[in-house]
Amino acid sequence: MFWTAAVTVIVCDVITKALAVRYLLPAHIPHQVIGSVVRFTLAFNPGAAFSMSLGDNSRYIFGAFAVIALYILWRLYRTSELADTTRVLALGLAWGGALGNLIDRLRSPRGVVDFVDIGVGDVRFWTFNVADSAVTIGAITLAFVLWREDRQALARDAAAAAARDEVSSRAQ
Repeated sequence: MFWTAAVTVIVCDVITKALAVRYLLPAHIPHQVIGSVVRFTLAFNPGAAFSMSLGDNSRYIFGAFAVIALYILWRLYRTSELADTTRVLALGLAWGGALGNLIDRLRSPRGVVDFVDIGVGDVRFWTFNVADSAVTIGAITLAFVLWREDRQALARDAAAAAARDEVSSRAQ
């Protein structure tokens, strides 16, 4: 599940970005898909999310962060139980998205190719791509899974403490 999700995201991301670069020129000119709500607008982001920049070295710094994130996500996958498909899927989506954007950083100094432009009128969401969507969905799903695991662990600990208290009160 992990590798299927990751490879699917990477392939879809690379293909859609190549199509965007080929057919959405010139950059920053919106192409309506669903009225003005969903548009395709080619943009290059040399920084990180929300166009954060650390100057001329942004490409390398954010690339290094991506490599660290890939390692952490892979380690989380390796310690996951394969039966926990939601967790494994979330990790695969995030890993594939992180690698998709890293490929762009390594390939071009212009930065990550973004092209999905959503909003109403002048109120627009930031422009994003398939990899960004996968990272976001993976991260939200992983946060939910980890929250659920934490709640289950707390419930087990509370039940064990209650059982110990019951045994102690009977012994007295």
